[in-house]
Amino acid sequence: MIDAKDQVLGKVAVEAARLLRGKNKPIYTPHIDTGDFVVVINADKVIFTGKKEEQKQYTSYSGWVGGFKSVNPQDLRAKHPERIIEKAVTGMVPHNRLGRVIMKKLKVYAGEEHPHEAQNPTFHSVN
Repeated sequence: MIDAKDQVLGKVAVEAARLLRGKNKPIYTPHIDTGDFVVVINADKVIFTGKKEEQKQYTSYSGWVGGFKSVNPQDLRAKHPERIIEKAVTGMVPHNRLGRVIMKKLKVYAGEEHPHEAQNPTFHSVN
């Protein structure tokens, strides 16, 4: 479990990607999923450095004419704050079948509450 409150987005994403891949374990193998499930809470309180909050753009293109969409972090934080961390971690895992399996083990929540208390998650610090 990672608490993203007042943490820089990149540092949270790096730590989440490292735990998801299993790079902290001695049994790490690049082509095998050896990682753990990761729960990130307080995604709405993650911070950006510099002027990224106003200047950064998240883009998508559907492939159709006029299908280009662009949104800045302020608007994305207002509607779907968990997607900010999901997009950052997605760029740090492999872009193949293994990466898609790994991303299913990432659970991001905007606030403090999450439905994973029964699993007794341990907090992991972000340095």
